[in-house]
Amino acid sequence: MLKTCLNIADFSLGYYAENADIQCIKQKRFGYYSHHIKQGSVMRKSFEQQMILGSIPISETKITTKRRSGAFPGLCFALKEIFITPKWNEKVFKILKAKITAGKKQTGRPGMNLWQIFVLSQVRLLKDLSYDDLHDLANNHSLIRQIMGIEKGFGYERYEFEYQTIVDNVSLLDDETVRELNEVIVEFGHEVFKKKEAEALCLKTDSFVVESNVHFPTDYNLLWDSARKCLDMVDKFREKYPMEVVGWRKMHDWYRLMKNSMRAVGKASSSGGKGKEQRIKRAVRYYLSKARALQDKLEGSKEMLPQRDTMDLLIRLELDQYMGFLEKHIDLLERRKIKEEQIPHEEKVFSIFEEYTEWITKGKLHPNVELGKKLAITTDQYHLIVDYRIMDHQSDSEIVKPLAERLTVLFDITSWSFDKGFWHKDNKALLEECVGKVIMPKKGKCNKQELEEERQQQFKLLRNKHSAVESNINELECRGLDRCPDRGYGNFKRYIGLAVGSYNLRRIGQELIAIQREEQQSKEREFRRAA
Repeated sequence: MLKTCLNIADFSLGYYAENADIQCIKQKRFGYYSHHIKQGSVMRKSFEQQMILGSIPISETKITTKRRSGAFPGLCFALKEIFITPKWNEKVFKILKAKITAGKKQTGRPGMNLWQIFVLSQVRLLKDLSYDDLHDLANNHSLIRQIMGIEKGFGYERYEFEYQTIVDNVSLLDDETVRELNEVIVEFGHEVFKKKEAEALCLKTDSFVVESNVHFPTDYNLLWDSARKCLDMVDKFREKYPMEVVGWRKMHDWYRLMKNSMRAVGKASSSGGKGKEQRIKRAVRYYLSKARALQDKLEGSKEMLPQRDTMDLLIRLELDQYMGFLEKHIDLLERRKIKEEQIPHEEKVFSIFEEYTEWITKGKLHPNVELGKKLAITTDQYHLIVDYRIMDHQSDSEIVKPLAERLTVLFDITSWSFDKGFWHKDNKALLEECVGKVIMPKKGKCNKQELEEERQQQFKLLRNKHSAVESNINELECRGLDRCPDRGYGNFKRYIGLAVGSYNLRRIGQELIAIQREEQQSKEREFRRAA
């Protein structure tokens, strides 16, 4: 009876008993199959358990081990290893189920399975793809389709994804889920890289800016953004209730008038010549008069806007939000240009769409100003990112304590290096209690004891090795972390987490490929010696 069950499971997964080379793989896979066989009643499955005629099993996906083969083979090799290893796929699917399928009904049409969601989310960030490019890859890239388990042989009908299906499903993941997945990926990576399980880590921490998807902010173009969005919200009511929303017959004239006024202020500010300040103030006064007229018209008509369903309420809330921005930027523009006041930094808003955006000046020549959020990453000697932290109006030195409290519990750390921006005497004293060697150069002039410490051979060696984190940051920026195209702070955080995960998976996959290549070369050498 047991033999019959084994044969059925082998057949459903596409394995064949006569292939002696994969017997050990079959035994390892059966444990995974038996664990997930109970999940068949759930409409959104972990993966497609019953093989469809013509499908290529994920475990039989052939991935090139040649050098300079690009980023996809490394990522796919790591994903394949996660899928075929029960220890890792159980952890990954447990996290995905808790987020995506928990509390859902077991009825309805089958959705995209969890494995496909996980694969596509990593592929998107590996190559810094838009959703259009991801849609094209998901339907046409043979290796990606094999890793997802949907590629079929010649002559069989192909399954293709719709664009909106990919967008809706990949966006189901949130920051908390992605962080849990990254912890599993780091644990998986350490099992691959470490020669000894108890080997201590040599950590390096640095920060850089991930830009948000915003234009360069000025008071007058933010005022135009606010006015434009207010008009957009009213126009939605006007299209839905054309007979009830009255008084906005000249809607397009308001758009044209506000934009022309904004451009007149910009032109006056960028030009030179005699009487520039007077021209700017004249343009600003006219701009403010039209903005106030629009504000009065909005205040007078917003109470008459119908509110008959949930969508009407949401549009009304958005209108109130943009009207608040309109009022704020009228005040800021008047104070700065007419009254010539110095606006405090905490009062400024750098985007009405991505409100989390910060104005960051890191003292660099180019770019001298960046708009987004600072991200601190911590890497180990294997170039894996073991921790990432989005800094919310924090300096580098302020995050050392929470970093130490988290990482010293998770890992055995033999050394930890920082640059001067993280230095503070309390930070260094805290780290020295639990880390073997702390490399934290002092900001400013060193005393005799500090100078002697920084002249030590070990200090110099580890400080020189710290520059490796810069190459890790550069690769992350090439993978998509130079600028986040997703809207909203939640999506911004998820985007960063997925980029870190895809970076780690590619690194792990490259190491697995190198190990397999070395094993193949070793077998070839033994064969030649035997011959």
